Amino acid sequence: MIVWLNGTHGAGKTTTSTLVQQSLPDARVFDAEKVGETLMDITPGLPETDNFQHWPPWRPLVVETARRVLDYAGGTLVVPMTVLVEQYWREISQGFAHHGIPVRHFVLHADQDTLRARIAGDTVLGPDSPFRLRHLEPYAEASRTWLHAEAEVVDTTHLTPSEAALQIAGAVKG
Repeated sequence: MIVWLNGTHGAGKTTTSTLVQQSLPDARVFDAEKVGETLMDITPGLPETDNFQHWPPWRPLVVETARRVLDYAGGTLVVPMTVLVEQYWREISQGFAHHGIPVRHFVLHADQDTLRARIAGDTVLGPDSPFRLRHLEPYAEASRTWLHAEAEVVDTTHLTPSEAALQIAGAVKG
């Protein structure tokens, strides 16, 4: 099974994914961003883009990598990855469905003020990350138009990462 943790940058996906993984038997965290980093390392480089998700190979490579890991190790893969383009999510989810891999898609949601405060207080990437701030409006738009309808929304505005992880793990164990 795939437990996909979506949400904007700074929503707490990475922190929560580790805690979800610890709460589920035979679970592993798969950082799909590493697939994008691999594509960024190709020389000469692929066509210029501001987001590796725009490269068509990224989506099927994420599906294929996850499928191969599950075939090899079994269990559950927890994938903390922002996907805000509906067509990209369709490609990924249909790829998993094609291989018969069940997906639980969660969105870690928080209101804009909370997200801005979290980004400002981030001690790892630094305060006021332009990258994270730039994705707040695309996240809000995806939330309004398709994302919240396609996932189980976990409102983290007043939750700690541990509380969010327990809620997600509980839903998965069901």
